[in-house]
Amino acid sequence: MSEPYYLKAGRAAGWLNNIVGRLARHGVSMLGTAEMSVRGRKSGRMQRIPVNPHTHGGSQYLVSARGHSQWVRNMRVAGGGELRVGRKVRQFTATEVPDDEKLAILRTYLKRWGWEVNQYFQGVTVKSSDAEILAAAPDHPVFLIRTDS
Repeated sequence: MSEPYYLKAGRAAGWLNNIVGRLARHGVSMLGTAEMSVRGRKSGRMQRIPVNPHTHGGSQYLVSARGHSQWVRNMRVAGGGELRVGRKVRQFTATEVPDDEKLAILRTYLKRWGWEVNQYFQGVTVKSSDAEILAAAPDHPVFLIRTDS
């Protein structure tokens, strides 16, 4: 069996993530970004990463454009975390969305964030067919998040 898809961030992307995360931590959200913290499954420490919370159909989701990343693996164990923009911290629980229920979520995510994430979707874009998006769905975990506030 092959390894799950995961496109690890390079040095430049890691540097940019640090800047975007730091800005969100200090109250500057770039186009809706937030800093997510999730407990590490091995270390037990909170791991932080900038994310683009995505709203679809009145619910909020986290989509892993890079695939089965470390934050995804941690989220599966932790079942939630927190989103921060400045002093506003929202605790959330997360439920992973089954692949066959991702089509509309991924399509609207690509419509909103494609300019930033298309490169991670291996040729799949908002203009791709339903079948192409569904074929890519297993490579891009999606979590429904529910916040307290």
